[in-house]
Amino acid sequence: MPLFLQTLRHSPESCAIHNEKVRKVFVDLLNKMPQLTKKYGIKIVGGWTSVPEHLIVIVYDAPNLEALLKFSMEPEVISSIGFQMVETRPVMTLEESFAMLKLMK
Repeated sequence: MPLFLQTLRHSPESCAIHNEKVRKVFVDLLNKMPQLTKKYGIKIVGGWTSVPEHLIVIVYDAPNLEALLKFSMEPEVISSIGFQMVETRPVMTLEESFAMLKLMK
């Protein structure tokens, strides 16, 4: 399945660590995440947070971009996006990239 890299940035004022309203939105999303990812056949490969930069990075393994977009339209996901700037891009592993380079002449 294709991999998608998503970066999410928020302002210090919108940080769940300091903002109770935002924290509730994120806790609601985290509680629903297993159900929502299963609904769309999405797996979370990994997720990382850089607290000082107010940055979250998530790698999804999804059947296709359409599944990820439908997932992103769920109310709990939409609520969390309201506090952040989100970028989503298709990516491949280094191994896949290297294999592709070897095929090129």
